[in-house]
Amino acid sequence: MAKYNRVKSTNDIELKDRLVAINRVTKVTKGGRAFTFAAIVVVGNENGVIGYGLGKANEVQAAIAKGVEAAKKNLIQVPVHKGTIPHEQEAKFGGSRVILKPASHGTGVKAGGAMRAVLESVGVTDVLAKSKGSSNPHNLVKATIEALAELRSPMEVAHNRGISLSQVFNG
Repeated sequence: MAKYNRVKSTNDIELKDRLVAINRVTKVTKGGRAFTFAAIVVVGNENGVIGYGLGKANEVQAAIAKGVEAAKKNLIQVPVHKGTIPHEQEAKFGGSRVILKPASHGTGVKAGGAMRAVLESVGVTDVLAKSKGSSNPHNLVKATIEALAELRSPMEVAHNRGISLSQVFNG
């Protein structure tokens, strides 16, 4: 994720965390079974900043707290244009494949489980999303953030093509 628009400072950003999935992991030892918890957490400011993290601990609350701290360390900036994404985007991570399409105002977030948490945390209010392949929450979150990180803003496209912003939308 080093090549994307990373957020430098988190001091002035108010982040909200969402628990995507919690997994109880069992390790069989000589003395019996040892239970630990793994939590995948998404943090975002609902205005274009998003990050995810994985926390592992002996208690659920400690795992969530570790996940939040890890998520704050890898925040990226995502272009959100009028409550939706600027263009269609596909991404793949592991066995999970995601497709994101912009939607008109009033459509809502048409996405399931893990993808919904990511899209709502980043501040997208209208989007059509589809996941194919594995429904593993870890890979779905990573694939969704990969797709969001590859989005380009209309201003960036206009600058790269050397045309005005109105020409990007009209032609």
